[in-house]
This record gives sequence, structure tokens and C-alpha cells, in this order.
Amino acid sequence: MAKGSVRKKGKKWYYRFYVENDSGELIQKEFVGTESKSETQAMLRKAMEDYESKKFIAKSENITLGDLLDMWIEEAVKPGNLSNGTVMAYQGTVHRIKRNPIGARKLKNVTSEHLQKYVDSLVLEQGLSKGYMRLFWAVLQGAFKFAVYPKRFISFNPMQYIVQHSRKEEYELFSEKEQDTSTISYEQFKMLTDYLKDSTALLPVQIAYYTGLRIGEVCGLTWQDIDLKEQYLTVRRSMRSNSERHRTEIGTTKRNKIRTVDFCDTLAEILRKAKREQNKNRIKYGELYNINYYMIEKEKGRTYYDVYTLPRTSSPPDDYEEISFVCTRMDGTYTLPNSVGTACRSAKKKLPGLENFHFHMLRHTFTSNLLSHGAAPKDVQELLGHSDVSTTMNIYAHASREAKRASARLLDKVVVGE
Repeated sequence: MAKGSVRKKGKKWYYRFYVENDSGELIQKEFVGTESKSETQAMLRKAMEDYESKKFIAKSENITLGDLLDMWIEEAVKPGNLSNGTVMAYQGTVHRIKRNPIGARKLKNVTSEHLQKYVDSLVLEQGLSKGYMRLFWAVLQGAFKFAVYPKRFISFNPMQYIVQHSRKEEYELFSEKEQDTSTISYEQFKMLTDYLKDSTALLPVQIAYYTGLRIGEVCGLTWQDIDLKEQYLTVRRSMRSNSERHRTEIGTTKRNKIRTVDFCDTLAEILRKAKREQNKNRIKYGELYNINYYMIEKEKGRTYYDVYTLPRTSSPPDDYEEISFVCTRMDGTYTLPNSVGTACRSAKKKLPGLENFHFHMLRHTFTSNLLSHGAAPKDVQELLGHSDVSTTMNIYAHASREAKRASARLLDKVVVGE
């Protein structure tokens, strides 16, 4: 077993232990620890255990944390089995980490203390949600494991000492302001659609309100996915902008699920009207009307379905396949999720009572409306595409004021019955 010790230099503790060099001679290696002696001792024990089991000394490569993250994406993430959407989310997270000073720090000098401070700042200062924090956690854990093995840049993973802290919830004891339920009323929905009446975001907002689809799922819908007679649609794909590839893509839905969503008479009439309008615009714009296509691209073992728009008069390449999106501009061009998001942000600045509105709130509202009016949770789970019904209930159990009042008054019947 390697022998080791810790010592303090300035404010920091350092740990060191003896290992064999290439000639079989024992040499002492020293590494930076933290300001805590006990934490540094724990790091020493882990480093010696790793050395005993793996019999290697970390290479002293002169790379930064940012360099490591880029290397991890290219060598470990992209060749893996993760979906294109997850890869893109990881890439976005890497860019955010690299914008922080910790991204420029030399990898060999990154300690658990640095990482803990950075992770805490994401929660306590930037206020990132649990969903975003899961992304940061997955990226940092994966990259540092990659640095230990197979790259052997460091001898142990400093992320194993990091603790996930939660933001403390604060509220006013005597405030009369009602708690935000992340839903909108029907009156607010009407106000929103009136504001968007001349916007390409109108139809996506209406579809999401009546079906609970995510923004990418709405923009990825085609007319072949919709059965107006039986009044149901099939969610097969999602549209997104890939900033890394500078392309618009269609890919699988979240968790790669295909699901069927029934819809009401109101949405059926909205969709029939939209289809009639598209047919009129084809005639109105004539040769200036645009046709949408997708093309399959393969890069580094991954398959992408890139979306393109060409004028009706153009002759598309042989590998272009026409696709008839439901949500389009007047000239036939497909509607981007980013464009819909921009329109929603504009609306919340202009409309009173919708200051906190975002597109995903329509999904919350759809679910709350169903649960509040007696829909079976299992049915709602399947409509939303959740893997477990507990997810549906935990995230979306926002009953309406009227439903809560009705539930409370059930006790009146008990009293009367006595």
C-alpha cells in the first residue's frame, strides 16, 4: 500500500503519497487539496486506493476544464447511444460552464472546493431549476469520470465529494398574493390568442392548450399525424434548432415515445380552418409559396433529420423528402420553436396578468384542466407521454380554485348525512 500524508501550505492543505515511476523507483507525488484537513485526508485515501487498484499516475496534461469538457463531448458523448436531443442539451451545458471562470482553470488545479462553490452558485445565485441542475450534474460527473478513465488525466473524481444543495424556499407570511400555479385561466388564454391573432405563434399556442404538447412537438406535427375525422393526433417527432450544427432538425420526442392524443371539437375546428387557410395560401402565393423538406445527414455515427425550405419552383435534390408541417407561415415556411417562444415572450410583456407566462405553461394548464374535471391520472399520464404516473401527479397537480372549493364542500354532505 502506498504511503501518504497531508500538510498545510498557506490556507490550503495538500496531500502526497509515494508511487513507482517507470523505473520501479518510489517517488513522491503531491496534489492540491482543500482548506479542510479532513476533506484533504479523504482525498488522499481515495487517491491511494485508486492508485492501488489502477496502478497508474495521472498524466500532468496542461489542459483546462473547458478542454476536458470538449474532449468528453467528442470522444464519449457523441459516439454513445444518447439521443440527439440529449447530446445537444449536454453541449449547451458545456458552453455555459466554459463561460464561467472555472472553465479556464487548469484541470489539475480544479478541486472539490472549486466545484462545490460553482455548483452552489448555480442554485443559490442563478436560481437554476432542478431540471437544469440535473444537466450540469450529469455533465460534470461524466466529464470527470472520463478524465480519470480512460484519459487518466487525474487520479480520482473530485465530483464525488460534491453535495447538491437546494434553494431555500421563501414566502411572506402575511402576503395576500396567491401562489403561482404555473397555469393560465381560459380568460387569459383568450386574451393571449387575441393578442397573437396575426402571429404564426397562434396555431402552436392553440394546439398546445388543447393537447398539452411541448413546443418542439407542436412544430414537428405534420398533417399525416392528424386524423380530423376521429379527432386524434399522433406525436412522433420534435423540432429543434441545433446551434452546434447551425441546422433545424426533427428528431424523436422526449424518451423516444410515440403517443396518441385525442382532442376536442374546438381544436378540430381550429385545425380544419388552418388546413383551409394553407390551401388558400398555396393558391395566393403561387410560385412564391415554399415547400418544406427533410434530408438525412450522418455525422460521427449519428443520424440527423435536417429541415429545409425551398420555393415551389425549385427542383429539390434527390435525397430531399417533402414534409407537410401543420404549423407554417403564410408563405408555407415551417414555424420554428424559437419564433413561437419569441412571440410568447412578447405577449407576456404586453398582457396584464401574464407576466410569468411561457409556452410550457400551456402543458401545465392542459393537465390541470383534465385533472380538475375528473380525468383519470393514468389517462393524463399517457396523453402527456410521462413514463410514470407519479411524475404527472407530482409536477402537474394544480387543481383549479373551483375544483378545490367543490372538494372542500364534500364535507357538507357528510354532515348532512349524519
